[in-house]
This record gives sequence, structure tokens and C-alpha cells, in this order.
Amino acid sequence: MKQRNRFVFDMLDQDVPEAQREVIFRAGTPLSIREESSLVALSIPFFQQELTNLFLHAVQPPRIETKNMVVRAYGPSIVRLTMLVDGKVPSDEDNPMLDWDASLKKESLHSKQTDGGWEILDSQGSCRMRITAKQESREIWSTLQPEPPQTFDAVVLPDGTSPVPFMAYDDFFPAQSESFSLGFVERDGAINRWMYSLHTKPQEKFVGTGERFAPMNLAGKTFVLENTDGLGVNSRRAYKNVPFYLSSEGYGLLIMTSAHVRLSLADISTRAAQAVVEDDGLDLFFIGGGSIEQIVWNYRKLTGFPSDVPLWSYGTWMSRMSYFSADETRLVVKKMREGGFPLDVIHIDTGWFEKDWKCEWEFSTTRFPSPAVYLKEMEEQGIKVTLWQLPCIAKDTKNYETAQRQRYVAPKSEHVALGSNFSEVEFDGNIDFTNPDAVTWYQDMLANLLKLGVAAIKTDFGEVIEEHASYFGMPYRKLHNLYALLYQKAAYEITKEVKGPAEAMIWARAGWIGCQRYPIHWGGDCACSWDGMAGSLRGGLHLGLSGFAFWSHDVPGFQGIPSFMNSRPDNDLYIRWTQMGVFTSHLRYHGTTPREPYEYPKVEAMAREWLKLRYALIPYLVQAGKQAIGSGFPVLRALIFHHEQDPMCWTIDDEFYCGEVFLVAPVMQANGIRDVYLPAGEWVDFYSGQVLSGGVWLKSLYSPLARMPLFVKRNSVIPVYPEPVQCTAEMKSGNVQQLRFDHTYTGFSDSVLGRFIDLS
Repeated sequence: MKQRNRFVFDMLDQDVPEAQREVIFRAGTPLSIREESSLVALSIPFFQQELTNLFLHAVQPPRIETKNMVVRAYGPSIVRLTMLVDGKVPSDEDNPMLDWDASLKKESLHSKQTDGGWEILDSQGSCRMRITAKQESREIWSTLQPEPPQTFDAVVLPDGTSPVPFMAYDDFFPAQSESFSLGFVERDGAINRWMYSLHTKPQEKFVGTGERFAPMNLAGKTFVLENTDGLGVNSRRAYKNVPFYLSSEGYGLLIMTSAHVRLSLADISTRAAQAVVEDDGLDLFFIGGGSIEQIVWNYRKLTGFPSDVPLWSYGTWMSRMSYFSADETRLVVKKMREGGFPLDVIHIDTGWFEKDWKCEWEFSTTRFPSPAVYLKEMEEQGIKVTLWQLPCIAKDTKNYETAQRQRYVAPKSEHVALGSNFSEVEFDGNIDFTNPDAVTWYQDMLANLLKLGVAAIKTDFGEVIEEHASYFGMPYRKLHNLYALLYQKAAYEITKEVKGPAEAMIWARAGWIGCQRYPIHWGGDCACSWDGMAGSLRGGLHLGLSGFAFWSHDVPGFQGIPSFMNSRPDNDLYIRWTQMGVFTSHLRYHGTTPREPYEYPKVEAMAREWLKLRYALIPYLVQAGKQAIGSGFPVLRALIFHHEQDPMCWTIDDEFYCGEVFLVAPVMQANGIRDVYLPAGEWVDFYSGQVLSGGVWLKSLYSPLARMPLFVKRNSVIPVYPEPVQCTAEMKSGNVQQLRFDHTYTGFSDSVLGRFIDLS
């Protein structure tokens, strides 16, 4: 290719014809600064750039667009930079992604001129931003560019101590850039997208961005944050994208948008964390706090804290794709009870309608003839029933004409059917959750089911909506990623209204900013394989670093390998994934073939013991959940939540903390061997009671199938349930006991739990 500018082609992802259709503007040094009420505003010139051969330089004579940047601060740890749209500060009141915590107060800011520009200080005198305004001379480039190069150069200090510099001069020479500190692209006379760039250090590490199936450290990677059906957990696609990441340099960045984001973390330019935001405005929250947990806590103060979940949700969920009748589920419950496998939830996937996949939000009259009686019968056995559905309207269903006539589904500019990979059902669009009448209609259908006795709704899909449709409240490019939030909000709120706050929850797959408020989310359609297991855990760890407190996954994988609907997981994978699931916040068996432990007779005894351990630990999991909803912690935690000063922990994605005290190292290969990293501290081997000092690797550690590497912080005390139960309804709060991991702990078999659980 004759013309090749790395920033234009690699970051903006333009080919030559596209580049010729659009106009790129680069920010220069601010012209002025002014104080308005509690905020500070900068007037910033943007210079039109011209692409010529290898060069991208200012047009001569220059075309200049002046835009205003508003600087605001919230509390001692958050600074917000907003580029104004049409000269107005966008309202936060109608932004569903924001859910301000009452304690988050706006700081009063003022500016002070310095020799090199300005400082922006808060009411305590702490500097929250420094702006360079002094023009530097660069005579060497005079033959290429008549005026000295201008660029926006600033440092944000979100908590007054952690500097976050913009990448001001990411150039080989001024006309050959790898990133712009600040700029925008104009199409047809209007701003089409923004770009920014922050300076990264050579060893800087990044985590978060939602459900990322990549290794723990995301440095050196580029992602498009665009919700889509992941079709597994081993690709760059993701069901849950969140434009929020954390840096090892002590800050987090939230890109407040619902539009697609192209995010490059020290990749396209290894000295820049940069993004292209496909929005007409740019709104960046720089978040400090002094620790990973505090940064996530501050993020939640902006976007909402997770709600608590009911006790029964911590029990075993049993599902497959799908049970097709009331009698089939009755048999499952009977066999689980007879086999001594504790169970709380039967989930019915696509098969509870008259025709598989044709969602009408009503039970089949032939296969579930008396749903109220059936649900009451299940409740009496300590079983909750949850139901699958999706936000799509299928043709030839009772709701189709109503949805079309009342505009509950957005009318399309051209007919594009939303087909299904799993059936011949033809869907004709998604429910338009930007239409208040459509939300009410949808919630009324769910309310009927919830009042009937259904415990919760699985809000499947929501990652993909019809592009060529006229939505009631916003254009496709702003709705696509936001759709998951609006969908889950509607389902959660009607569940809360019908069931009450203590029983409210959903089971969701997609995600964006704010979706953590509506738990629970699971990891999607993972393969029944060791890499499916590893990818699932990676996704859960990054999601926990993105504001989500609760997370689950399909044990022991969803789709069969190599035959999607026919291959069953191997026995060892079944047990190994079960062991991992015992220590994640929620445990659900699900897949394309039977998942009940009695279907795996060679290992069902092992599965039984691990499920008994799960129920014994439910008091501890409840405790961890309550901590998570009021802090920045998730239940399943990456090691950096407790060891962020340890560089090793920024790379580990196959171990995790369960709550405060358990260090879990799942076995992810058939030979039972793995290396385990013990972080700093003193650790108790869960099985033997042996005390080990941390900061070391345990190399080639072998675990028989009945066990996985499991350690507990020394001197920890946790609540446990000291006797076997069939379901959480049998648990009595007065029976909970404390298990101590101090000098009195001589091994699991000698403990109160070892009396009725055999992990030998």
C-alpha cells in the first residue's frame, strides 16, 4: 500500500477510500481556562489533519475547530473530563449507566496559572490536573510544518497522588504519529468518533474491560468493545464488554459511553493506552483510590453497587438444554434426592413452551399441564424453578402481531430475520426496551410467571440487536451495547416488585456498564474441554475486576466436543470443573447433554462429596457475597485484589481467591499436575493442615482426582454448616459453626466437616 500512516490505518482502522471521506482533527494546546461554578472549562483548538503519503499533518492554512473540555471532580478520588456536545454539558439524569452513590459529592475546583500552563486544584488544595500550555519550539521540523507542532499535553491526578499523563508526543516525527493525545473524526460535517491516548510505562499492566477470555495482563492487546455472541470462551469476542480498565500504575479509567470502543492497551503503540470511541461526545472518568479494591469500589459508586442475592441461589443449579416436561424434572429431582446430591434449583431452558425455542412466556399446556400445581410441588421439596427466555419475538407465536402493531419491536428499514443456530425458528426482531410501553408489556408477561411461582428468569442473549431498525429512544450505534442493561433492568425490577428485594435476581449473559446492579451473570457457552474451563475462569476474573460481584459458568462446559449435541464431557473434566465451581459464587450444571451427577456413575461419589462441601460452605459464601455488595470486591477474586504489589499476581489467571481466605488452584489437565503460586503470607493446606509460607511456587504439584490444590489463610475463621442437607431450606441459622484454621486445625478429616464429607 503506497499510503500508510500507522495511526490512521492501525488505530482508526481506515482504508484509503474511508480516510478520504473523513476529516481528522488533532487537539492543540488549550487557549484559555475559566472557572464556572464548581467546574473548570478549557478551550481547546483542534487542527484539521491532512493525509499525504506517509504523513498526517495540519492543513495549511489551518482549519481550526474550538471545543470545550469540562473538568469535574467527585470526592477525593475521581476526576471527570468531558468534551462538550453542542456546547452543553450532557445531563446525567437520563443516563441509565450511572447510578450515583449518595456519598459521592462534587468537589469545588479552581485553576491556578503556572510557568508552564495551569493547575486545577480542589477545595483542599490538592492538584487534580496539570495542563501544559507553554509552546515549545521545534525548529528542526520547520521544513515539514511551518508552525511548531501543537498537541494537548496534560496530567490527571484522580486522587491527587497517582499521575495519569496523556500521551502528548507519540510521534516518530510530528507528521507520523502512533496516537493522538486527543482528537476526533468528522464525517459529513458532524463528529463521528473521538480518540484519546494516555502514556504507559514499559512494565505497566492492565486488567478488566469486562468478560475478557485473554490472559490476566492485557498489555499488548487491542480489543473492540462490542457486545456479541461469544460462541464460546476462547476468542476475542465477548458477551460482556465494559469500557473500564485498571492499571498497575494505580488508576482506573471508565469511558462513559454505550457506543463501540476500540481499545488498544500498549499494543498499536506500546507507549500508549489509547481508544477510539464511536460517539459524538467523549466522557472519561479517571478513578483513583490507592488499591485495586478501592478503585473498583469508586467505579461502583458511579455505576451502581450489585444487589444481594437470595440464599437458595448459592445452592446447586441443575439444567440441560433442555428439560421438556414437568415429569422429566420430577425424575431429576427424585434421582438427585435418592442419590444424596444436594439441590436447590431446576432450570428449564428452551423446552417449556409448546414448541422448543418459540418463546411465548407461557407454559406448554401438554407438557406442563398444571404449572401452578407443579411449581408448588417443587417448592414443597425445596426446589426453585427458573425459566429460560429471550428478548426476541418469533413468527407464528401469539405475541407476534401485537408486538408488531404496538411497536414493541422496532420497525426495520429492511427485513433481516434474526435466525437461530439451534432451530428453524425465525425471530423477527428484539423487544425495544427504549419504548416504555414495550417494557411494561414485557414485564407484565414476566409478572404472570413470577406470581405463578417461578423463582427467577434467565435473561439469555441481549448481545445482538437488529442494526437496520428504528428504535424508539436512540440510534442503533448507541443502543447496541446498552441493550443488555435495559433488558436486564426490566427483568430484575419486575422480579423485585413481585418477589421482594430479598428474592430478586436474574440469570444473565450479556453485560455493559451498570449491569452489575442486576445479578447474576454467567460466562456463556463454554466448550466441554480443558481450554473451555480455563477460558471461563479468565472471563470470570476479568469480570470481577470490572465491577461485577457474582459470577457463574456452565459446569462442566456447555457444548459437546467434537459433536455439539451428542458428545459428553469426560469424567475427569466433570469432577475438575465441579471442584472449581464449588468455590465460585454460583454453581450451575448446564449443557447440551445430561449433566446430572448420577449420569456419570464412575465419578458420582466424588461429585456428591464436593457438592456436600459446597453446601457446608454456603454460610461463608453468603458472608463473602454481603462483603462484595458493599465494597469493591467480587466473590471470585483475582490475586491482585490482595497482592497488587506482587508482579507475579498480575499474570496469574488460573488461580483465584474465593472470598477473603480461600486460595483455589483448579486442575485444568488430565494428568492432575499443575504449578501453584502461593502469594505472600502463611497458608494452611486445606486437607493436611500443613502450614506453608508464601511468596513461592509449588512446582509440579500432583492432585488425585478426588482433590484439587486448596489453601486457606492461616488463623482465618469462617462460618460453615456442620451437617448434610438436601437444600438450603433445611439450613437453620442457629446451627452454623465457626471453623478455625489456626494451630487447632490438624486437617480436613479431623474437622467438623470431615465427619460427613469424604475428600480422600
